[in-house]
Amino acid sequence: MKVAYITAGAAGMYCGTCIHDNMVATVLKKQGHNVSLIPTYTPTRTDETNVSLNRVFFGGINVYLQQKLSFFRHTPWSLDKLLDNPTLLNGLARFSSSTDARDLGQLTVSMLSAEHGHQSKELAKLVKWLAEENKPDIVYLTNSMLVGFTREIKQVLDVPVICALQGEDIFLQDLIEPYKAEALALLRERAIDPDGFVAPCDYYAQFMADAYLNVPIDRIHVVPLGLNMDGHGLPVQKPDPPPFIIGYLARICPEKGLHILVDAFRLVAEALGTDNVQLHVAGYLGKKDEPYLEELVNQIQAWDLSGSFVHHGEVTRTQKIDFLNSLHVFSVPTVYRESKGLSIIESLANGVPVVQPRHGAFPEMIGATDGGILVEPESSEAVAAGIIELLNDTARREHLGETGKINVHQKFSDTIIAEQLLKVFEKYT
Repeated sequence: MKVAYITAGAAGMYCGTCIHDNMVATVLKKQGHNVSLIPTYTPTRTDETNVSLNRVFFGGINVYLQQKLSFFRHTPWSLDKLLDNPTLLNGLARFSSSTDARDLGQLTVSMLSAEHGHQSKELAKLVKWLAEENKPDIVYLTNSMLVGFTREIKQVLDVPVICALQGEDIFLQDLIEPYKAEALALLRERAIDPDGFVAPCDYYAQFMADAYLNVPIDRIHVVPLGLNMDGHGLPVQKPDPPPFIIGYLARICPEKGLHILVDAFRLVAEALGTDNVQLHVAGYLGKKDEPYLEELVNQIQAWDLSGSFVHHGEVTRTQKIDFLNSLHVFSVPTVYRESKGLSIIESLANGVPVVQPRHGAFPEMIGATDGGILVEPESSEAVAAGIIELLNDTARREHLGETGKINVHQKFSDTIIAEQLLKVFEKYT
């Protein structure tokens, strides 16, 4: 099967979606399928060998300039190509943090308008390349913010188009009016165009079907996140506690709930003793979230817990596995209802039990893996109680870690998940 797998870059950030898309494309290619992993906005960044094309469609600089200045909607394609330089595009990580809410709302509406939006020239480039050079059997859009591409792709190529759903509701909810309402209306209008959708869990499939897309649930196929298990779950002799090491691995931002975990860490330290517990934090930190982390660090210092807090920063794949293997318990207590949660799968793959809020995808993850416990959402007291429960019960903590590891390796490997996605594709080709 020949698949055009269209993904969105994350402006130089290690992104769970980029890592997952790259993993699936890698497996399908190894199985003999002709898969083109096609970046949009910026190049993708992954902690494994990157199999994406060495070019970018809908380059972020061109997209922005075409939104702001009508002149750039008519410039020659040869000039546009100069602005799609990967180094320039990766610099968008700094640029995007200064984009105001109005610009973001207008751009979202324009992108969903697709052939009627300010970036129609970019859509024409993509469709022309797909039709003349790529010639796929099926097109897979990995984000519903790309769903506007569907109509033109189907009209010109006459092939099925499948669209993934991966947490776009969080982005849409942050838009300001009137752009939020316009974007939601366009999303519902364009949702009739794809042949089918893919969601990472049952919760998100039902939620998006009802709240955002207004489509029948049987049009949405559930394919969980997967993981390349190479290096994960190897026998490791970690030091016995104390200190008990609590870990967090995710983007450092308010949405992921690090402030909840930091406060829970304080409560655990009060209960077990400052010298008996540590909090280790790793993950990408964007410029706009630097004040957030600074405030948390100041709180930790005020509590006299600086000696028990370690900030590892962004980590490579090898560093990530080493980091996870150093932990006794793991938690990313998201404020929002998480649709994905790849770091939970990564933690369990290395035998580290998790304490997660009882919402979003997490109940399904814990149900499928038996690798942790669920607690009340948005409560540092509940997270602390869950952590203390596992730290005080060595047998249960180790049982959950081992059971979680076995189930993740059996149910969430890259090969298994890629095969599930392939079966969805085969329904439409």
